[in-house]
Amino acid sequence: MGGSAVVVGAGIGGLAAAIGLRLVGWEVTVVERAPVLADVGAGISLHANGVRALDALGVGLGAAARPQYEGGTRSPDGGWLARMDGGVLERELGTPIVGLPRAELHRLLRAALPAECVVVGAEVTSVARTGSGRMRVPVGDGVREVDLVVGADGVNSRLRAQVFPDHPGPAYSGSTVVRAITERPVEVDTDFELTWGGGAEFGHIVFADGRAEWHAVYNAPAGVRHPDTLTEMRRRFGAWHDPIPALLDGTRPDAVLHHDIHELVTPLPAFAAGRIALLGDAAHAMTPHLGQGACQALEDAVTLAAALAAGPTVEAALSRYDAERRPRSQSVARAARRAGRMGQRLAHPLAVAVRDTALRLAPSRATVRAVLRHADWRPPGLG
Repeated sequence: MGGSAVVVGAGIGGLAAAIGLRLVGWEVTVVERAPVLADVGAGISLHANGVRALDALGVGLGAAARPQYEGGTRSPDGGWLARMDGGVLERELGTPIVGLPRAELHRLLRAALPAECVVVGAEVTSVARTGSGRMRVPVGDGVREVDLVVGADGVNSRLRAQVFPDHPGPAYSGSTVVRAITERPVEVDTDFELTWGGGAEFGHIVFADGRAEWHAVYNAPAGVRHPDTLTEMRRRFGAWHDPIPALLDGTRPDAVLHHDIHELVTPLPAFAAGRIALLGDAAHAMTPHLGQGACQALEDAVTLAAALAAGPTVEAALSRYDAERRPRSQSVARAARRAGRMGQRLAHPLAVAVRDTALRLAPSRATVRAVLRHADWRPPGLG
């Protein structure tokens, strides 16, 4: 089954969905409200499920990604709470966790699409069903009639609000995140680390070119910003163990990004309605505590394409997509929320001490099992 589709949103999930739809014979237009597809963002880690989804779409990461073999979780004084061997994950899943700049992944996805496939500087605020059952989508100064609309328009999705007007929408998680990529390569002993304090987390991943992405997640009221965010990070985390001070020192102030973390605490009743499908953050925005947000969006994209390839109708395909994706992605979202509550969100000193002791006593296999629980996913065939 083929047809025509408009994908709303040119983020990772939207571009991946467009690639998948084209692979199964659909004519696709991606509509992005930003006037320029800028290569922005910090870093991203992809677990095996995300890498497998990209492979299914024919998007290889190649030398752009660096395997994350050595690392784990530490306390602010530098003591190890848990170590993780990426080699074990590679043996179990065929690939370790990999890290790369988000902008590089975005570039690879864009390169897999014809340039004319993406329309920038155009906003889709609503869609309507025609008398023939197709979808009418305003794009720029014109209107397109298509067989399918894919809402990949992020956590504040307007299409989600149209399809489910009674849904409360995203809620503030209670945590805010600051991210940046260092200006130059840095000397670090591990590929990745997380450090847990009271109500705060600092982590890093190292890229193939030696630069590193770091992030700081901490409890804070929504909307709080700082005149000099990098100086504030030094105040909060500058006394934590090496290489955290070096990571902060290797960062330009204008490279720092600061966003509050919102999630869909109330799960959607469906990921599709009629000929509209939702994916990525529009469908299941989650906290970053499992590193699964982008991976779940990539899974959505492949599963949607496979469902539409099997047909027999758009409505039947979207019903199958919903049945396959909603239970899994909402389960991952709940697990991410729980991980945050037991990890970064935990603030009481006694609770933090109990958590740290439990992590030190847990067998290393437990950390691997926690990753396998969500990363061991295989994509459906697109043929």
